[in-house]
Amino acid sequence: MNLKYKMQLKNILVLSVFLVLLSCSKDEKQTVVTMNQLVMQDEFDVNGAPNTALWGYNIGTGSNGWGNNELEYYTDRPQNIKIENGMLKITAIKESYMGSDYTSARILTKGKFEQKYGRFEARIKLPWGKGVWPAFWMVGANSETISWPQCGEIDIMEYLGNKPTSVFGTVHGPGYSGSQAITKTYTLPNSRFDTDFHIFGIEWGENYINYYVDDVLYNQITPSNVTGEWVFNQPFYIILNVAVGGNLPGSPNAETSFPQTMLVDYVRVYQ
Repeated sequence: MNLKYKMQLKNILVLSVFLVLLSCSKDEKQTVVTMNQLVMQDEFDVNGAPNTALWGYNIGTGSNGWGNNELEYYTDRPQNIKIENGMLKITAIKESYMGSDYTSARILTKGKFEQKYGRFEARIKLPWGKGVWPAFWMVGANSETISWPQCGEIDIMEYLGNKPTSVFGTVHGPGYSGSQAITKTYTLPNSRFDTDFHIFGIEWGENYINYYVDDVLYNQITPSNVTGEWVFNQPFYIILNVAVGGNLPGSPNAETSFPQTMLVDYVRVYQ
């Protein structure tokens, strides 16, 4: 290879790197680590109830201490949660049940699968309607002994059913929880989240959490972004649920039809 050709190649490479960096927004930081060693997966291939070796249930209402003035009663009934045709189905129903006007389901890997750092992702098709509030999220494994928000919360995907083109990713911790949480919205350019499946994920390391939709990096949160203690250097467990009503989405209205179902194709975790 002659010297002139080497110099031309070097200039091309430098220009390419510059263009890649220029194309990234301020929010799309350069800490991107590919994690591809699969350590947990649920493909929801066996019809029936979720795998009890991996998933447990929250049963009841927000009066149990984990609600947001929501309207549903969480159950483990097949009407509200089941695996069918290769999908996990979490269904919110409008019905009178145990003093509530709606039922739904909420499952979690607490005490069964908990991990510090990694890539956490799920392929999901979301429901639609005012007051419908599905989520794919995580809570610190020490939540039994350390109260929220000190235990930390990572919301990989939250969605308000009356805004079907947008989802948001959030962290909650001491000094930045509730309405002061650190959050960002991702909006689909030409589609809706209730008409097709999309992959929601994070890549989480010692001092960063990267948020993705369909492998598009749309946000990175680091200790410099929070106003209090960074509490994301410990194991977390996974939660999947469909809430109805509550502080954030408000109540369903006359245009909200029920039942409403969140379909989950898979959940996978890498390190």
